[in-house]
Amino acid sequence: MSLNIYGETFTSRLLIGSALYPSPAVMQSAIRASGADIVTVSLRRQNSVSAGQDFWDLIKELGLRVLPNTAGCHSVKEAVTLAQMCREVFATDWIKLELIGDEYNLQPDPFALLEATKILLDDGFKVLPYCTDDLVLCQKLADSGCEVLMPWGAPIGTGKGLLNPYALKTIRERLPDMTLIVDAGLGLPSHACQALEIGYDGVLLNSAVAGAGSPETMASAFRAAVDAGRMSFEAVAMPEKEVAAPSTPTLGMPFWHQSQ
Repeated sequence: MSLNIYGETFTSRLLIGSALYPSPAVMQSAIRASGADIVTVSLRRQNSVSAGQDFWDLIKELGLRVLPNTAGCHSVKEAVTLAQMCREVFATDWIKLELIGDEYNLQPDPFALLEATKILLDDGFKVLPYCTDDLVLCQKLADSGCEVLMPWGAPIGTGKGLLNPYALKTIRERLPDMTLIVDAGLGLPSHACQALEIGYDGVLLNSAVAGAGSPETMASAFRAAVDAGRMSFEAVAMPEKEVAAPSTPTLGMPFWHQSQ
């Protein structure tokens, strides 16, 4: 089954960022290797008009769905203004809403995030909020009208993986019809596989690929891991057991090899 985001379907369950790569050429090759259909971009990372246009030209060459973000924003007003600018520049009503509440671990501000989400939804945006793995916050974001939520696996850029699988599983169980994407904190393909195995619809990552020794190879590895994780989820894992159980039947074996 395809990934569904606000009524649009995509074949890849991997969303990828466009920042921090060693060079523009490496960025393009890694994003292509990831097989992603969606790439995130930020207006605030461009240092000049000419640099911004060159970057945008590179992104357009990829032919992917663009997801602008409000990275670096610290207030509702700042995030809403930047989202409106993104809508004009990138010609899309999609926005990955980021609102930083703590400078140390870059944790999203749950109160400002919810307020900004409501404002942007009322303004016609399709909001994909980047949030913590707090169940109540996710429920309130869902109640506000969001069709997609993006809880973190760990603080952004840490590469620590899923620090609280229990919390993520709880969100999945309590919001069974919501499109859920783990965003931030992933470092290894196995982390992405784990997120898909517990029922998440996709993952969004940037640093894990851009910061790898070989971004293109790592992008390919994440692509395979996402596919494996989804197949594992759809296959339905065997139940865990507290004691060992033989995998080979004993029927027909000599009686002295069978359990007494």
